[in-house]
Amino acid sequence: MHEACNNQTCPPEWAALDWSECTPSCGPGFRHRIVLCKSSDRGTTLLTSQCPENTKPPTSMRCNLRRCPPPRWVTGEWGECSAQCGLGQQRRSVQCLAHTGQPASDCGDSLKPALMQQCEAKCNAGPTESPEECKDVNKVAYCPLVLKFKFCSRTYFRQMCCKTCQGH
Repeated sequence: MHEACNNQTCPPEWAALDWSECTPSCGPGFRHRIVLCKSSDRGTTLLTSQCPENTKPPTSMRCNLRRCPPPRWVTGEWGECSAQCGLGQQRRSVQCLAHTGQPASDCGDSLKPALMQQCEAKCNAGPTESPEECKDVNKVAYCPLVLKFKFCSRTYFRQMCCKTCQGH
């Protein structure tokens, strides 16, 4: 003889979906997932209040995929030389940046690149009124050496050996 049994519907239960990726991609982060309250046959999504709160699975979890790269010094391009002619200085930006591109403070001062450096601007001899005005002061032995050792870019030698340095 057969008799009906298990004729009570099972209570609704929690159904957890897959975990998300860990964010951020480095350093401490979290994974998330959606947890739904489902009917016993898993066919219908119910209000969360219909499932027992004390059995609800966690919706987030700590994770850490890998260590983040350390912050590093990032330099900009060198600026213009401060001198129009001869020795001067030029500057550039130097920033300590985290891997995200955000400013950081722990790059280490001993590794900090220079903010300034010495530079030398080429001195162009001003146009002379007439070629007679441009005379080498000490042309016998001195001026050929100035040209040979490429000292024409320096104001003093360029003036002393104006004729020899023309065009160099």
